[in-house]
Amino acid sequence: MDFVALDFETANPRLSSICQIGATRFRGGEPVETLCTYVEPQDYFHPMNVSVHGICEATVAGAPTFAQAHGDLHELIGDAIVVTHTGFDRTALHRACEMHALPPALCRWLDSSMIVRRAWPQFARSGYGLSNVAAFLDLTFKHHDAGEDSRVTGQIVVQAIDQTRVSLEDWLLRVRQPIAPSTADPIAQAGNQSGPLAGEVIVFTGALTLPRREATKMAADAGIDVADGVTKHTTLLVVGDQDLERLADGETKSSKHRKAESLIQGGQPLRILSEADFQALIDIKLSA
Repeated sequence: MDFVALDFETANPRLSSICQIGATRFRGGEPVETLCTYVEPQDYFHPMNVSVHGICEATVAGAPTFAQAHGDLHELIGDAIVVTHTGFDRTALHRACEMHALPPALCRWLDSSMIVRRAWPQFARSGYGLSNVAAFLDLTFKHHDAGEDSRVTGQIVVQAIDQTRVSLEDWLLRVRQPIAPSTADPIAQAGNQSGPLAGEVIVFTGALTLPRREATKMAADAGIDVADGVTKHTTLLVVGDQDLERLADGETKSSKHRKAESLIQGGQPLRILSEADFQALIDIKLSA
């Protein structure tokens, strides 16, 4: 049961804006080594992100850039099985490496949320966020600290393996299969229930480069339910890249964007993504 659990915190809605790296190596099901470092993102800090993880410009003063920290991370990951909780951290690494013209990781990827949805039936469709699952398993940690998040991600995987008696190698195959035989075919709903991102609920706002119908199909094919408005069920808000650039210059946010931020401040596990990050997330999850 040897693998590396990985987590990132980001400075703003762009997944490439990594401001903290957390990676924990597990051997025999036990955490044996942790790499945790702040990162100078060479990007701006958005107040919403700061309110979640508490990391700001002062926190990362003197910290290495991602390009400088990449070597140690790359060495730790190597060709290991790397576990992230949902696909966002894998996408963040991909986007950051792409931005800094660094080589991609050559590891094998495993999404622990996909394991959770199959190991415990009550999480098959919802409720499989990291803090909720950790509470269910009586795992204590400081959420939104990348080192702590990586550790608890690994511990969740270990408990799932113990619970199901499905090995780590077998989970690499099992997560590609339907949660249950009865869910093999899509049912009458927006998202493909067998898709890798089933359970997510997405809303689009702003001017997208993709036709809205094409973006909706991409999301639904990946298993995401597409909704018109932001509600307590929304888990993802995708903002057009041009709109995000304008926001950095002080432009007014859409009503959907403002409501999403209000829900995040209220504790709802909702993530705001740029359109480019959304497309990268879909590409990576569908190619896994």
